[in-house]
Amino acid sequence: MGNAEHQGALTKGEVLPRPASSQSEGFKPGRSVLNSLLSGAFAGAVAKTAVAPLDRTKIIFQVSSNRFSAKEAYRLIYRTYLKDGFFSLWRGNSATMVRVIPYAAIQFCAHEQYKRILGQYYGFQGKALPPVPRLLAGSLAGTTAAMITYPLDMVRARMAVTPKEILQHTLVKITQWGKKTNTNGVMPYAGLSFFTYETLKKIHAEHTGRSHPFSYERLAFGACAGLIGQSASYPLDVVRRRMQTAGVTGHTYGSISGTMREIVTEEGVIRGLYKGLSMNWVKGPIAVGISFMTFDLMQILLRKLQQFRHSAR
Repeated sequence: MGNAEHQGALTKGEVLPRPASSQSEGFKPGRSVLNSLLSGAFAGAVAKTAVAPLDRTKIIFQVSSNRFSAKEAYRLIYRTYLKDGFFSLWRGNSATMVRVIPYAAIQFCAHEQYKRILGQYYGFQGKALPPVPRLLAGSLAGTTAAMITYPLDMVRARMAVTPKEILQHTLVKITQWGKKTNTNGVMPYAGLSFFTYETLKKIHAEHTGRSHPFSYERLAFGACAGLIGQSASYPLDVVRRRMQTAGVTGHTYGSISGTMREIVTEEGVIRGLYKGLSMNWVKGPIAVGISFMTFDLMQILLRKLQQFRHSAR
């Protein structure tokens, strides 16, 4: 795969210039958007399914006042397995897929489009964007995807903490409450994740002379991006989960700042706002690394298939 990437990879910090004859060569703008949507959807589905049991466990601790520890997390996973079976560890993953597939598709596609627009505006078409536009492109992409898919995110959070016998009532309890904190949390997370990933690829190209990293390098860059992005935005993620699941857990939260103050008062800063972060340091880098790597490889594969179809005509 290394040679294939070296020949045909799309660097995320770059925008592929379209030649004048692109229409005849099969690289139509609409097809590029479709490729980004398909690649993003597949990347999100693979990454989230891989870490679904850890993600569900993290959410359960986030929305409760129970103290988090690796030992308690393991016990929760083991008790769930004994009580409900192996596949219960993926409870709520169907709702996750309903949300993640459109979210990842929109986010990656929007990021490619924002890069192109900002590249044209700042005069960096076909090149890696400067730091500020690079951060802005990721933030806008995450915000765009979050605003469109927020109701599905609430369903996923509630399904993770709701007993199986009352899951059918979850869908009718969707509200707009908490939407602001959803976008507030996504902006720094998506911005820093895309920024870190593209920056690492840019530094790699400058030091190695290879503009297209190998698969394991993409995975490592994505893992670093996930670690930084999730650590920085984690308190807002905890607040968002508390507000989303308030109706299920019996709590009442009025605002972002009020929710944050209540969590700090009752549980403290570290044990409250950063509860489950250590688990995120395990699952987050894995999920983000898989997501970025899969997106890049899918882009490469789809472009090669298009080239093969064109040459076969």
